[in-house]
This record gives sequence, structure tokens and C-alpha cells, in this order.
Amino acid sequence: MYNKLSHFAIHTDDIERAKKFYGEVFNWAFNGYGQEDFMQIKTNATEEGELIGAIQSRKYSPVPDKIIGLECSIAVENIDEIVEKVEANGGQVLMPKTMIPHVGWVAKFLDTEGNLICGIQYDRTAK
Repeated sequence: MYNKLSHFAIHTDDIERAKKFYGEVFNWAFNGYGQEDFMQIKTNATEEGELIGAIQSRKYSPVPDKIIGLECSIAVENIDEIVEKVEANGGQVLMPKTMIPHVGWVAKFLDTEGNLICGIQYDRTAK
């Protein structure tokens, strides 16, 4: 399904502290995904736990200011079309179409109100 919230990211100063907080408060579990300062969030620690987001170092933010809040991603059918629409409608592309291996293609942009939004075209064959 396209054009719905599909992922969120929580930017952190201390990933271990954030893991402890969110694990204790919401009983979330975490998977490593590449770098030690980037973790996937699962709804729980079981095999059936759904991947819902990420906690990640603030260094992955494309904006210079400290983000307070969540970076949300919208699943889209065609990331190239979304980037064109963002530019045509007054948004600002901060990170052009970028591959995430075995996940797909992401672009990050500011909306007309300065909010950071990501569009993601899922494609497990991306390499």
C-alpha cells in the first residue's frame, strides 16, 4: 500500500540510553543494521515482532539543527515522481534518491512548513 506512514526514526545522542528507555517504556526490541549507531526497532523481541522504525545517531540527520521529534517515512510507488512533486510544490529536497541495500530507495525533504519527511520506494532487490 502506498502513501501511508511506513517507518519512523528517532534521532539520538546516546543510542544505548535510547534503547534502554524505549525498551523499558514500550517493550520494544532492537536489531543491529550495519553501523553500531543505527538500530532497527521491533514491536517486541519475538520472531513475529514487526519492524516499525529505527533509532539512530543524530549524524544521520540531513538538517543541521537538532531534530526533536520523529522523522517519518511515507511508502511511495515511485520515488522519482515524489521528488519531482516535492520540488514542484515548494518543498526542498535535502537528500536525493539514495539506495538502502535490500530495502529500497529513499529521499529526504522539507515540506513547505519546514518539516522533515522521507519518501521511500521499497525494493528488496536494491543493491
